[in-house]
Amino acid sequence: MKVVILAGGVGSRLMEETNSRPKPMVEIGGKPILWHIMKYYGAFGYREFIIALGYKGEYIKRWFVEYVSLTSDMTVCTGTGSVVTTTAHDDDWDVHLVDTGQMTGTGGRIKRLRTVIGENEFLLTWGDGVSDVDIDTLVAFHRSHGRYCTLTATRPPARFGHLELDGDRITQFTEKPQASEGWINGAFFVCRPEVFDYIPADETMFEKEPLERLADEGQLMAYKHHGFWQCMDTLRDRVRLEKLWDGGSPPWRNWS
Repeated sequence: MKVVILAGGVGSRLMEETNSRPKPMVEIGGKPILWHIMKYYGAFGYREFIIALGYKGEYIKRWFVEYVSLTSDMTVCTGTGSVVTTTAHDDDWDVHLVDTGQMTGTGGRIKRLRTVIGENEFLLTWGDGVSDVDIDTLVAFHRSHGRYCTLTATRPPARFGHLELDGDRITQFTEKPQASEGWINGAFFVCRPEVFDYIPADETMFEKEPLERLADEGQLMAYKHHGFWQCMDTLRDRVRLEKLWDGGSPPWRNWS
């Protein structure tokens, strides 16, 4: 299956970082979060990626060209101008970088990729979140139920410490635990091509009408993930992810 990553949004809640670059290119440990997501899928054997570009899409194109050049040995022929890489790259990926428009909704971006995706199942996620979800188990779950779409349901980390009270007495204090109630859409989807038919227009947001209709018709299933999940919506989120990376064992690092 191909892995589709939506990387075209503005990232307005992270403007400290996204004035000059798209949100998926904000770095964790010196590498864009987009790279972390791709490395994660790559560790499960997926090597063909389709990146939906929009806001500052040229930045992402430039990064991939420079990434291959700057992390490989090469031979430059100054007379002809040819450049040949002479070592195999650690990341053996085929990356399709597709301009899906500046103001296109998330659903519209997915539908614009239909010809590149083809009429097969595909993996789909946003370009701003990492997790330790088991992709193999997720795919097996999706294929077991036969519906059109599976999303990964997760419980986000709480922003504040959690208190258990007996009257005015605190019986338990937990510093920023994983939320114990309330499942949310954690992305990391598996989709059948039928989902394209649920996206009517360019401006459609996938999280609205398409998922609502799929749910109403019994075609949307939730894979419950009880492990780590973190999006990068704010500077606070970025700092948390950076600290996890600097700690040496970030939960999403499944590659050597």
